[in-house]
Amino acid sequence: MKITLVKGDGIGPEIIEATCQILEASGASIEWEEVVWNEESPDVEPIIESLKRNKVGLKGPITTPVGKGFRSINVTLRQRLDLYAGVRPAKSLIPGRYENIDLIIIRENTEGLYSGVEHFVGKDAAESIRIITRSASERIVRFGFEYARKEGRKKVTAIHKANILKCTCGLFLETAKSVAQDYPDIQFEDRIIDNMCMQLTKKPEDYDLIIATNLFGDILSDLCAGLVGGLGLAAGANFGKDIALFEPVHGSAPKYKGLDRANPLAALLSAVMMLKHIGKQDIARRIEEAIAVTLKDRDVITPDLGGTGSLSSMRDAIIKVVSSKR
Repeated sequence: MKITLVKGDGIGPEIIEATCQILEASGASIEWEEVVWNEESPDVEPIIESLKRNKVGLKGPITTPVGKGFRSINVTLRQRLDLYAGVRPAKSLIPGRYENIDLIIIRENTEGLYSGVEHFVGKDAAESIRIITRSASERIVRFGFEYARKEGRKKVTAIHKANILKCTCGLFLETAKSVAQDYPDIQFEDRIIDNMCMQLTKKPEDYDLIIATNLFGDILSDLCAGLVGGLGLAAGANFGKDIALFEPVHGSAPKYKGLDRANPLAALLSAVMMLKHIGKQDIARRIEEAIAVTLKDRDVITPDLGGTGSLSSMRDAIIKVVSSKR
């Protein structure tokens, strides 16, 4: 099948190219429709049109200017294509401070503080409006419960700050409690965001699938990535009604561009999620097995994982293993 490919910028082209080479070695047989991203002319329309045609895409990180310049391309794509559900797994793959973590963060992607409704109030003050709707809250919570059922998850935790943000978070929490009644087979609970951050660092094993509004979900997914070894292992997917876009959670890290030091696993694990989505579970499983073998060799894994290797050494090692399993 044909899949949209956006390599992004910074380290994006390197990690996406390595991912494509591994997918080819695995026998995935994917026809790519590449959309070239030019940061000098940040036009999202070619990406949007390609995704509308193909319904599935793999994307590398794209730099977002800080405090100026064009709006986040990631946010724009999610809103324009209504990719309302962000799915970000956090699973233990390497030895670390915590063991046997297996969490999924479901993030509402289209509203909240990332709605983009902000403006200056005079010269020295700015205001941003947080938009929470019942319809979007119900949609993301229901998606989370359905995803929990599909993945065999036993508990769903809704995140909020309803003790302070009584209207916006109050509406989200009220909606979550209402939807939870339709899923009596799954345990439901809620946690206040600041307490949840503390609980995750103390006993992450107590949690299973987490549903959160946009900003809270963004923060918690990075926190959970830290629990399992860092953003280099953080895969991500964005789902809409009929379009799915897969991408690593981390940024473009331009200072590492061209140094052969970037960890390709977040991009590769995002591609593994993509393979499962399009029905290629056997190939996805073989790649996961090859990753597990490769992560045991400190001579080939990248420095962020405690190794002495490089992007190319990790790529070559994974290709060697996955090719042998065909």
